[in-house]
Amino acid sequence: MNYSEFLKLIPEAFLVLSLIIVFVADFCLAKTKVKGHTLQFLTVGMLAVTAAATLALAGPVSAFGGLYVASSAVNVMKVILAAGTIIVAIMAQPWIERCAMKYEGEFYMLMLSTLLGMFFMMSSGHFLLFFLGLETASVPLACMVALDKWKQNSAEGAAKYILVATFSSGVMLYGISFVYAACGTLYFDDVAAKIAVSPLAIMGMVFFFSGLGFKISLVPFHLWTADTYEGAPTPVTGYLSVVSKGAAALTLCIILMKVFQPLVEYWEYMLYIVIVLSITVANLFAIRQSELKRFMAFSSISQAGYIMLAVVGNGVQSVPALTYYVLVYVAANLAVFTVINVVEQGNGGRTDMAAYNGFYQTNPKLSFLLTLALFSLAGIPPFAGMFSKFFVFMAAAEQGSAAAYFVVFIALINTVVSLYYYLLIVKAMYITKTDTPLPTFQSDLNTKVSMALCTLGVVLFGVCSCIYEWIAAAGI
Repeated sequence: MNYSEFLKLIPEAFLVLSLIIVFVADFCLAKTKVKGHTLQFLTVGMLAVTAAATLALAGPVSAFGGLYVASSAVNVMKVILAAGTIIVAIMAQPWIERCAMKYEGEFYMLMLSTLLGMFFMMSSGHFLLFFLGLETASVPLACMVALDKWKQNSAEGAAKYILVATFSSGVMLYGISFVYAACGTLYFDDVAAKIAVSPLAIMGMVFFFSGLGFKISLVPFHLWTADTYEGAPTPVTGYLSVVSKGAAALTLCIILMKVFQPLVEYWEYMLYIVIVLSITVANLFAIRQSELKRFMAFSSISQAGYIMLAVVGNGVQSVPALTYYVLVYVAANLAVFTVINVVEQGNGGRTDMAAYNGFYQTNPKLSFLLTLALFSLAGIPPFAGMFSKFFVFMAAAEQGSAAAYFVVFIALINTVVSLYYYLLIVKAMYITKTDTPLPTFQSDLNTKVSMALCTLGVVLFGVCSCIYEWIAAAGI
C-alpha cells in the first residue's frame, strides 16, 4: 500500500485530527470550569481549518484505486457543510450550558464523527465506502438525538431514528447486492459502464433509492422525521435538518446521474412522483402543526422535495442548483432554529407556536431576523431563498419534457402554500395579541454570532452572484 495516498484525504484528515484534539481536551479538562468554552473554541477552530483546507484543494482527487473520489463539486459541498456545522457548534452553547454540561465533549465528538461519515459518503467511488460513510454518519446522529435522555421525547425520537435508519440501511444493502449481481462490481465507474436495463438492475436501483430516501426524509419514507425532530435537542434538530440532508441529497444526485444514468428513464419518473408527494404532503401537514419543531420537520420534508427537483433536469445545472439550494437552506433554517433554541432555553422548554404570540412586543430584533429567515425559506424576493428556488426550477425545466414542466408547475403552486404556513408564524409574532407575551431575552454572544452569520447568508447569498458562479464553476 502506498501510504502517501492518505495525504489526498485532506478534509477527512483534519476531521480525524479534530476528533483527537477534542477527545484529549475533554479528558484533560473534565473537572475544570472552562471546559465547555474551550471545547467549543477547539471545535469551531478545527472546522474552520477543515473548510479552509478543503477550499484550497484544486481539481478532482482520486485515491486507493478509485475507492475515494472527491470532485470539485463535492469539495464545495464539504465547505458548506463544515460552515453549517460551525454555526451549529456556536448556537448549541446556550443549550450546553443550561442542559447538557455533562455531555458537551460527547456532543462535539459525535458531531465531528457524523460530519466525517458524510465526507466519506460524498467522496466515495465504491458502494462499500459509501455504505461505511453512511453508517459512520447515522449511528452518531442517533446518539446526538438521545443526548437529552432524561426527556421521554428524546428517547422516543432516538429510538424511531435508529430503527428507521437500520431498516433503510438493510433495504439499501439489499439493493446494492442486486446491483452487484447485475454488474459484478461495486465501483461506481464500472457499474455505470456495465449496468443495463434488466429486472435485477432496476430492483437494485429502486431499493437503493428507497434506502437513501429515508435519510433525506422524502415521502413516503418520512414518517420518522416529525417525532425525531421534536424529541431531539434543538441544536441537534438543526444539524439533522440541514447538514445531514445536504450530504445525502448531493450523494443521491451524483449516484443517480453518474452510476444509474443508463436507467434514467426509470428513476426519472420515480423521482417525479416522490418530489410531488414530498412537497405536497409536507405542505399540507405543516399547516396543521401547532408545535414549532414538528412544523419545521414538515418544512424540511418539503424543502427536500425542492432540493431533489434539481436532479430532475439531469443536466449541467443540476449539481450547482442543488448545491446552491443547500447553501441557502443552511443559512435560513439554522437562523430559525437559533431563535427556537433561544426561546426554548429561556422559557422553560416551550416550543409550541402559541408561545410566539406577541413575540414582537418583547423581542423585536429576534422577531425581525426570524421573519427574514422564514421569508427566505418561503422563496420571497429579494432574499436568497427566491434565487435558490429559481435555480432548481430552471435545472428541472432543462429536462424539457412535459412531465418535468408539470412537476415544476406543481412545485410553484406549493410555493404559494408554503408561503401561507410560514406566514402563520409571522402572524403570531406581529399580529396575534396576548396578555402574557414571552419575556425579553438577552441574547448571549453565541446567539448573536450565529444569527449574524445566518442573516448575512440569507441577505447576501442572493445578491452576490460570485457565490453561484463559484459553485457552478466546480461542476460535478
